[in-house]
Amino acid sequence: MLSDADQKKIKDLRLTAFAQKFFELTGEQANERLTPEEVFMQAVEHAVDTRRGRRIDKLILQAGFPLPTASIAQIHYLPGRKIDEVRMRRYLSHEWRADPKNLLIISPTGGGKTYLACAIGVAACHTEHTVFYRRMDDLVRDFRLAREDARDYQRLLIKLRTVDVLIIDDFMTVGIDQQGASELFAVLSDREYTLPTIIASQTDPEYWVSVIPDRIAGDSIVNRLATNTRWLPLGALDMRKQLGD
Repeated sequence: MLSDADQKKIKDLRLTAFAQKFFELTGEQANERLTPEEVFMQAVEHAVDTRRGRRIDKLILQAGFPLPTASIAQIHYLPGRKIDEVRMRRYLSHEWRADPKNLLIISPTGGGKTYLACAIGVAACHTEHTVFYRRMDDLVRDFRLAREDARDYQRLLIKLRTVDVLIIDDFMTVGIDQQGASELFAVLSDREYTLPTIIASQTDPEYWVSVIPDRIAGDSIVNRLATNTRWLPLGALDMRKQLGD
C-alpha cells in the first residue's frame, strides 16, 4: 500500500492521468492478483491514451472546422450520392504525410461537401496530423489583411505551406485578385508532391481557370491541383432536403 508521501511524490512528477489510474488500480481489492508490472503498465497505457486524446482535441480545435464533430462514421451513403463507403473508411487511418495526394471534392450546392471535407479532416486529426480548414472567401481576406504586416504575412504563408492537410472549401466561389492568385500558386507549389491539399468546390477546374485573373497563374494552380490528385465527385442529391435542414 502506498503511503501519502509516496502518492505525493508521484503527483509532484505531474503525471496526473497516470497517478489517478495507478492509485485507482492499487486501491481496488479486485486488482490484488495483478503483478506490480501489470498495474504499472495499465496506468501507463491509461496515461498515454489520455494524453493522445488531449492532443487530438487540440488539433481539432486548431484546425478551425465549422463542423468539428463531423465524422466519417456518420456519412450517409444514399443511392445517387456516389460515395464509396470502403474508400471513405480508408481515410480513418490514412497516412497523409506518406501519401500526399490532393483530394478534390466536387459537389453542387447542398451536396454535403463541407461535411465530407470536415469529416475527412477530423479523421486526419485523429491520426495526429495537423489540419487547417479555410473557406475561400476567408482565405482571400486572410491574404489581404496579412499583407499589412510582414510578420503576419510570413506566419500565414508558413502555416499554409507546412500544415499536414490544408482544406480549402467553397473553392473559387468568390473572386481572387492577381496578387492573391500568385500567393495561392506559391503555396500550392510548395505543397506539391510533399503535403496534400483538399479542395471542396461547386465548380470544376475548367471554371477555375476562367475566373482567375492571371491566366498563367490560373493554369499553374489548376495543374497543381489536378495532378497527383484523387477525385471525389458527388452526385446531385441535395442532402439538406434529404435530412430536413
